[in-house]
Amino acid sequence: MITVRNYVKPATVEEAYELNQKRANRVIGGMMWVRMSKGNVGTLIDLSGLGMDKIVEEEEQFRIGCMCTLRQLEQHEGLNSAFAGVFEECTRHIVGVQFRNGATVGGSVFGRFGFSDILTALLALDTSVKLYKRGIVPLAEFVEMERDRDILEEIIVRKDKRRAVYFSERMSSTDFPILACAVSEKDRVYRVSIGARPMRASCIEGTEEEMKDAYRRFSYGSNMRGSSEYREHLAEVLIRRAINALKERDA
Repeated sequence: MITVRNYVKPATVEEAYELNQKRANRVIGGMMWVRMSKGNVGTLIDLSGLGMDKIVEEEEQFRIGCMCTLRQLEQHEGLNSAFAGVFEECTRHIVGVQFRNGATVGGSVFGRFGFSDILTALLALDTSVKLYKRGIVPLAEFVEMERDRDILEEIIVRKDKRRAVYFSERMSSTDFPILACAVSEKDRVYRVSIGARPMRASCIEGTEEEMKDAYRRFSYGSNMRGSSEYREHLAEVLIRRAINALKERDA
């Protein structure tokens, strides 16, 4: 467990940012994964008082506050209607309802966890993040950045008529994924995102013909849930299944 000396609930994002510049301090989201880590924390910074717990639907985009819970994401009618239930599908296997009522979207995204279903799904869409200091950054670029001490304010998902599906393979229903796969299509260009490789998710784009060997363009590793060879095989199957699902919708 972690040992915490001080707890602060900032009144502004600026205050939270300044507090977070000290290496001993840490921002908390839903406190679901942080509490299972080890070490000493000087000041725990709670963002829950900053009003960043809403999902706002605008004409061209959705703005998802960093403190929104995974359960909000799972149940949001606008998001699931716009993207054919992708957010319900990518969240429903995550531990259980009680856990999803506490875990935050910001924690999943900023943590860049290799096992993150959320990150995998968002990468397949036209997604950006809004950081307090750096501003708006495409999610694919953010995933590759070194971790810093900026504050993630919100996740922005464009409503660009992109169609998407999400699949994952698990040893049991609520376990971490062995492999996660999200595929979207717009104007006959596919975007494939693969997560739980077990490294953090990454994505590629191309035509349907180029996607036939898309699984070979990702690297894979081995851990207690599966070997790299098994993950590569799963990626081939899940990508093909996802593209077929999108084509069936057209038919």
